[in-house]
Amino acid sequence: MSDRNWREYNEALVRRGEILLDMDFIDTWPEELARMNEGKEGKPFDYPESLIRLLAIVHAYLLPYRQLEGFTRAFMKHVDAANNVDELKAPDFTSIAWRVARMDVNVNDAIDTNEPIVIAADSSGMKVANRGEWIRKKWHVRRGFIKMHIAVDVKSKEIVSIEVTSEHVHDGKKLKQLVKHASS
Repeated sequence: MSDRNWREYNEALVRRGEILLDMDFIDTWPEELARMNEGKEGKPFDYPESLIRLLAIVHAYLLPYRQLEGFTRAFMKHVDAANNVDELKAPDFTSIAWRVARMDVNVNDAIDTNEPIVIAADSSGMKVANRGEWIRKKWHVRRGFIKMHIAVDVKSKEIVSIEVTSEHVHDGKKLKQLVKHASS
C-alpha cells in the first residue's frame, strides 16, 4: 500500500491549472489602456494588449475564434467586477482575430552571438481549423496541420530560431536551417 497522501497529490495537480492562468492583468487594465491610447490617432483601443495575448493563447490551444467570443463574454463579467464597471462589451470574433493577427511578437535578439550556445530543437504540429470535422470523420478524410520547428538556447531558455512548415517536413530536414538561423 502506498504512503502517498492522495488528497494532497490531487490538490497539487489541480493547483497547476491555477498557475497557468494569471488574472492579475485585470487590475492594471485601465492603466494599460491609457498607455496604449496616449497619443493614438483614430479610434482608441477598447481592450489592452494583455487581454489580446491571453485570447491568442486560448485560441492557439483551445478554441476557434467564434467560441473564443463566447469565452470572452463570460470572462468580461469578471473584468467588470474587478474594475467596478457596469458592463464592458466583449469583442466580437472578427475583432479578436484582427488584433491577434496584428500582435507584435518579439523574439529576443539580445543573445550574445560571440559566445557559443547549446541549442535544443524540436517540433510540434497544430491543426489550423476545426471546420468540417464531422465530414472528415464520416468519410475518413485526413486534414493536415502545420508544423513549428523551434530551436531553444538550453541555458537561457530563449527561442533562437523558428521555422513553420507543412506536416510532411521532418525535424532532420530543418535542423541545419535552424542552427544556421540561430547563429546569424
